[in-house]
Amino acid sequence: MLLKKVVFLGSKPIGYDCFAYMLAMQESLNIQVVGLLTHARKEFGNAHDLNILAEEHHIPTIENEDAIPVCDILYSVQYHRILKADHIQKASQIAVNLHMAPLPEYRGSNQFSYAIIDGKKEFGTTIHEIDTRIDHGGILFQKRFAIPEGCWVNELYQLTYEASNALFRDTLADIVNANYSATPQATLENEYGTSLHFRKEINHLKEIDLGWDKEKIARHIRATYMPGFEPPYCIVDGRKIYFNLNHD
Repeated sequence: MLLKKVVFLGSKPIGYDCFAYMLAMQESLNIQVVGLLTHARKEFGNAHDLNILAEEHHIPTIENEDAIPVCDILYSVQYHRILKADHIQKASQIAVNLHMAPLPEYRGSNQFSYAIIDGKKEFGTTIHEIDTRIDHGGILFQKRFAIPEGCWVNELYQLTYEASNALFRDTLADIVNANYSATPQATLENEYGTSLHFRKEINHLKEIDLGWDKEKIARHIRATYMPGFEPPYCIVDGRKIYFNLNHD
């Protein structure tokens, strides 16, 4: 079997974990990771610094998207930029992305918060083909799970993190060996619906209107209260009053 060359794009703890697993599986899967494209995230510290991991394994780091080398597989996990067609075409076999949400329901950002606000009973994580639109390409693999009653956003994130890690590991050999078929997202939109959200929308989601009913207020608080980030708030007499609380 011919050696396949892989370029990894990613960041954040989930990107680190997936990159580490891919590096550990190079010999058994007959792949060679030929480059890493990432961006530093200071809030995660050295424990999840992909650059350090790449240096330890003598993997070249890539300066930007234009410098992506020709490869067989391009694999993105929490990479922060949308790739252009000429970047995607650097991969002769396939370019894929691990998106920590079910598709086609939740494209883009803030997916955990919107699922709670929308009162969803189910969530998930998806591996899909990369095209030039945000989280739009055909679905290759997906793992869904129930959202617990009264779930908070950090709890939903952790559940999705664990499911994403498992999905990446369970399907990496299938990706490498081209053992997949793509389901166009458009064929699922009538059943599941679809939405696209952007990172800056979280600022609006955190503003609580005290005129809402109790259930809606509770959902917005559970959806936006994440330790380490600005908490949800309300406006009283022109002042921003934060909801600072702990939950079990």
